[in-house]
Amino acid sequence: MSDRRTGILKAATRVIARRGVRGLRMGELATEAGVSTSLIYYHFTDRAGILRETLEFISDRADHYTAEPDPSEQASTPRADLERVLLLELQDTAEVRENSTAWGELRATAVFETELRDDLARTTHTWVHDIAELLARANPTGTAPAHAAAAERLTALIEGLSVRWLSGSLPLDHARLLLRDAIDAELARC
Repeated sequence: MSDRRTGILKAATRVIARRGVRGLRMGELATEAGVSTSLIYYHFTDRAGILRETLEFISDRADHYTAEPDPSEQASTPRADLERVLLLELQDTAEVRENSTAWGELRATAVFETELRDDLARTTHTWVHDIAELLARANPTGTAPAHAAAAERLTALIEGLSVRWLSGSLPLDHARLLLRDAIDAELARC
């Protein structure tokens, strides 16, 4: 992906996180990205195109920050890998806050803007599949359908906890504790 496209997608994520999808204006996005409005339309065709590609950008960025193991960690277990990946979705960094806020905005927008639904469903399916694989490694005696169902519940829980944390109705430490408890419950259930 070109540096210009990446810059526009980073700017779109910032604007969506700051103003919401409904507040996304191409002029403001162009200013934020330091490009012309016509360049945005050249790269993304229309508003729906920028939303679809921003969704993919956010997903890829989350894959990046959840895939990076802590260099101070010793050899980890599959269970520890699962917990680490899930808990990295709930960390108080600017990138995670921005990503989580923009993801929530795009998910909520898909309720009303149906052209986002397929892309959102595909991205969500990939996330659920990745978590199901981690669950299978952490509990190899479980079945694939049980791992998939547990992954659906855990990813949905992360989205809900994230919204509550970001909106100020749940402290981050408590959200992380609830997620750890849910991981234990799901592994026992599989």
